[in-house]
Amino acid sequence: MSLFAAPVTLSGEHVKLVPLAPAHHDDLVQAVQDGELWNHWYTAIPRPEAMATEIQRRLDLQAKGSMCAFAVIDPTTQQAVGMTTYMNIDAANRRVEIGSTWYRQSVQRSPLNTEAKRLLLAHAFEQLDCIAVEFRTHFFNQQSRRAIERLGAKLDGVLRSHQINPHPLAVGALRDTCVYSIIASEWPNVKTHLDYQLRRHRA
Repeated sequence: MSLFAAPVTLSGEHVKLVPLAPAHHDDLVQAVQDGELWNHWYTAIPRPEAMATEIQRRLDLQAKGSMCAFAVIDPTTQQAVGMTTYMNIDAANRRVEIGSTWYRQSVQRSPLNTEAKRLLLAHAFEQLDCIAVEFRTHFFNQQSRRAIERLGAKLDGVLRSHQINPHPLAVGALRDTCVYSIIASEWPNVKTHLDYQLRRHRA
């Protein structure tokens, strides 16, 4: 089967995105323990003992064509510090969502995330010829919402009572999902903005 978003390596100065593989397991277990990320009730981040299952889940979805999964590599250590994906891939309409993303606490709010999104967006718009790229996050995930808005994505709307939250700290809670997007005509301005942010960091 020919995949719309086939596995690929995307490299920058601050980050490298490589096809996710079982070999990344030990690095990712160490990464998720930095900040005990699985305790965030408003997002779904695997516990250390569930990492192998989560890697396989993403690879199974990739084999079906609905996801393209990456390990996020810190070039300074050559270790995996998180995961990200193209997900909910709609090849017929040339749309992808960038999501299921998490990074170890020590690299959050760093140029690594900005450049990772820059690489994913450039590949989506310039190689895959996407019409639009979506981002979705929990209404209460303020850190994620601010990060998405800093990219230049616009809020399309809020899907209220969109999903049942399975997190053990949120029993009985429903998720309101904020849906953001960047459309193809906005990409040149967004790219200029992200390049400026990265240049400012170097300066």
